[in-house]
Amino acid sequence: MKIARLRIPEGTVYASIREDGYHIILGDIFSEWGELSEPYEGEYTLLPPVSPSKVVCLGANYKKHAEELSLDVLPEPTIFLKPPSSVIASGEDILYPASATKVDYESELAVIIGKRARNVKESEALSYVLGYTAANDVTERNMQKKDGQWTRAKSFDTFCPLGSYMETDLDPSDVEIVGKRNGAVVQCGRTRDLINSVEKSIVFISGIMTLEAGDVILTGTPAGIGELSVGDLFEVEIDGALMLTNRVVREEV
Repeated sequence: MKIARLRIPEGTVYASIREDGYHIILGDIFSEWGELSEPYEGEYTLLPPVSPSKVVCLGANYKKHAEELSLDVLPEPTIFLKPPSSVIASGEDILYPASATKVDYESELAVIIGKRARNVKESEALSYVLGYTAANDVTERNMQKKDGQWTRAKSFDTFCPLGSYMETDLDPSDVEIVGKRNGAVVQCGRTRDLINSVEKSIVFISGIMTLEAGDVILTGTPAGIGELSVGDLFEVEIDGALMLTNRVVREEV
């Protein structure tokens, strides 16, 4: 099932995506819910599929990507955080910061947590997942190298675009991730090449911090990262479905 999050005149709602349009969901998307039988016909604004309390990211989680950045593959996952203020929806603009000199794209599969998770067992990990979407872990690469840690480089406003909807029926073990810059394919990888699987990532992260319903895990980017320029249109597809489209614009200061 495909589920989107919308702002309508009455407030913020979730809606299932059907052939005839958006069907408003009634109840709690993270608990029990149903949907209206008739499609919504009013005005709406597409929002990120969730509003997370935190975005937890896996660094260097594909071997070839680690090699292209000359990063060591460590025995345990490398994780970092992106703030909620970095999250934007598909269709919104990525702001190229005035202080930036090299902004890169990173196409990724994002995992949306469906219920509170703490010290999760690997055999039960996927039961904590509500759905999946596309993400772009936008990064100021020169700042990342200069700082020796990743917080500033990853945390600018608009540096975490999330897909236009979440897909609840997806096997994350072997899906294709494709990144396109101005229509040309620049990244292509499969999750079967993840160093740490979705299950292992949930186990590791939930052993450190409690994951709340609506939190997001970015699983890492395959090889092929590259630079974004003002005016670029960047798209991310997951298993052939276009989920994420953002244009890069200059930040006004």
